[in-house]
Amino acid sequence: MSDTAFHLPDRLSAKADPALIGADEQHFATIARTLEESVADLETRLEAERRAPGGMGQTALDRDLEIHRLSSRLRTLRRFGLDLCLGHMVPADGSAPVYVGRLGLTDRDGERLLVDWRSPAAEPFFGATHANPMGLTSRRRYRWTHGRISDYWDEVFTAGSMPGRAALDDQSAFIASLGSNRSERMRDVLGTIQADQDAIIRASSRGALVVDGGPGTGKTVVALHRAAYLLHADPRLNERHGGVLVVGPHQPYLSYVGDVLPSLGEEGVQVCTLRDLVPEGRSAQEEADVTIAHLKASAAMVAAMEPAVRLYEEPPGRSMLVETPWSDVRLGPEDWAEAFAAAEPGAPHNEVRHAVWEELLTILVDKHGDGDEDAPSELVRRALRANRDLVDAFDRAWTVVEPTDLVGDLWTVPAYLRRCAPWLSPTDVSALQRDRPDAWTVSDLPLLDAARRRLGDPGSSRRQQRDRAERAFEREQMDRVIDELVQADDDAYGVGLVSTLRHEDLRETLVDESGRPGVATDRLAGPFAHVVVDEAQELTDAEWQMLLARCPSRSFTIVGDRAQARHGFTETWEERLRRLGLDRVEIASLSINYRTPVEVMAEAEPVIRAALPDANVPTSVRSTGVPVTHGVVAGLETLLATWLDEHDEGMVCIIGTEPLPAPLPHAGDRVRTLTPELVKGLEFDLVVLIDPDTFGPRTSGPETFGPETFGAGIEGAVDRYVAMTRATQRLVVLTSE
Repeated sequence: MSDTAFHLPDRLSAKADPALIGADEQHFATIARTLEESVADLETRLEAERRAPGGMGQTALDRDLEIHRLSSRLRTLRRFGLDLCLGHMVPADGSAPVYVGRLGLTDRDGERLLVDWRSPAAEPFFGATHANPMGLTSRRRYRWTHGRISDYWDEVFTAGSMPGRAALDDQSAFIASLGSNRSERMRDVLGTIQADQDAIIRASSRGALVVDGGPGTGKTVVALHRAAYLLHADPRLNERHGGVLVVGPHQPYLSYVGDVLPSLGEEGVQVCTLRDLVPEGRSAQEEADVTIAHLKASAAMVAAMEPAVRLYEEPPGRSMLVETPWSDVRLGPEDWAEAFAAAEPGAPHNEVRHAVWEELLTILVDKHGDGDEDAPSELVRRALRANRDLVDAFDRAWTVVEPTDLVGDLWTVPAYLRRCAPWLSPTDVSALQRDRPDAWTVSDLPLLDAARRRLGDPGSSRRQQRDRAERAFEREQMDRVIDELVQADDDAYGVGLVSTLRHEDLRETLVDESGRPGVATDRLAGPFAHVVVDEAQELTDAEWQMLLARCPSRSFTIVGDRAQARHGFTETWEERLRRLGLDRVEIASLSINYRTPVEVMAEAEPVIRAALPDANVPTSVRSTGVPVTHGVVAGLETLLATWLDEHDEGMVCIIGTEPLPAPLPHAGDRVRTLTPELVKGLEFDLVVLIDPDTFGPRTSGPETFGPETFGAGIEGAVDRYVAMTRATQRLVVLTSE
């Protein structure tokens, strides 16, 4: 490591004055020594934990959590080194500067070298403004490049308080960094979180918090940093209680933000799209018919899974005689009803089946005992299990059902659909039918998810029966061994010690359960203590049911922009969420566009205003001086080649409807081609729109909102608005004519 933490370019040589950075250099030297000691200490502790006995139950869980915690901290320290430090703040009371880091760091003498950015002590670093200094005289933010400080900025809150000891700049660190080149991953912006964003990040986790803001306001940044903050600040949300789930709009989004949470020291957060929540999501196609998609989008259709399942829980209405080697037993409707009542309401159908079967056997054994007390109950039970008529009757009354079969039958058996969803008209029922039951679409996913939750694992009953048989066999073997030990023990302790092995509790402990195969758990099934939803304006009522089912605490961070809803969003956030069952809703608005230049917003705003006059269009805070340019598609290759030659870094995105033009062969990973639906949440230095008048759905009529509107209907206007506002530097619009 270099002797200095600073590597300032020649143009910033004035900032290298020892009077400005001398104290920082001393502090960083202490941090460097402590980091080396901390890494060595963590390595030792981690090795000791891994060598320690695993234990069982809570002991094993505690050990695993400690290994995870130590490993996560060690990876973060190794990854960042000195650039763990975001900056420092100088208190107005004259006390020593407080350095803020990604993690807290204390030396061996107990001196705090870095306070964790999520701690209350660090809050003024992000929240202080000139109107409310929060007890600070000044704040310094660093920009790190390859592990060394390439620039820094001082913001002074008390005039004249730091003569000759501040490197002031016309722009804050945040505004100055907005023009930097983009890459395939979201930039690290923790050090430049603004006061309005920080207030939302640190808000309470109770209830649902809606972060409403237009393009470029930092909604995604807020969502991800809030996830990391809540895990640190609210013990109710840690992994012991379910942890945090982050749901994004599409796979490119997940790739783009994939490094953010690990960089904040949080590696246990589950991040996914709605498609990832069910196995069929990987291959599901978009619903081609808008009418069908609308019918499947309601919460009522998701609720139809309940009557659909109940049709497979119908006890016989007539009595039957069940034969045993000793006597026949009458099994009546009232007995079936009593057995079925053993299932808790809403319990997974397939998984509770075994309990219902065992209850039915118990009822029959009890009734048999009333007539023949000489027949051992266990032999009667065994005989009943082997009774083919009884087994067949139970299979018909409580059938094992696959989730895919349940939902597929709705789309191929009209009478079944009418019974489960009686509100549908005959025309609706007919429209929902299809030739292939398993031709899954995105609109089917909430129904498949609800069916899977309500049914549970189809193999559960078989496993329970197999495990019961294996345990019975092992107990028989253990009984035989114990009998042999007692018989062979001739000394005085035979009766007192060896025979104690016959005790039921002790005998059960001798049966080895460790070798039984476990069931793979679905890490996305929940329940989660908190769920963060980005681009939430796109979710249908049915899709919301997937998330509500995974978050019984109803603790949500909901991020979105009503103006970016492709299918329209006529309600308020409160109206929609309360209709879905979230009764504690708070709204936090972001209105400053930190990403999109003024020049781009000047052309983007009329597009969305024509379709949605009340759209929350944010105010841009920066200008590039580069106007939006228009041209023809034939000039695309020259445009890209010129831009790439002039820019050694930065990302380009070509946005259009399929088929999209292929990027230049030598462009590498710096040029991407995406449809308008797949660019939400992303940002690029140069954005090229191809034929924006083709954005949105194909319609039979020329529905428009005015001469400035491109595309058809709200979807066309939203797609164009979203695509335009991905640009951080330059926007080019190309047409085929």
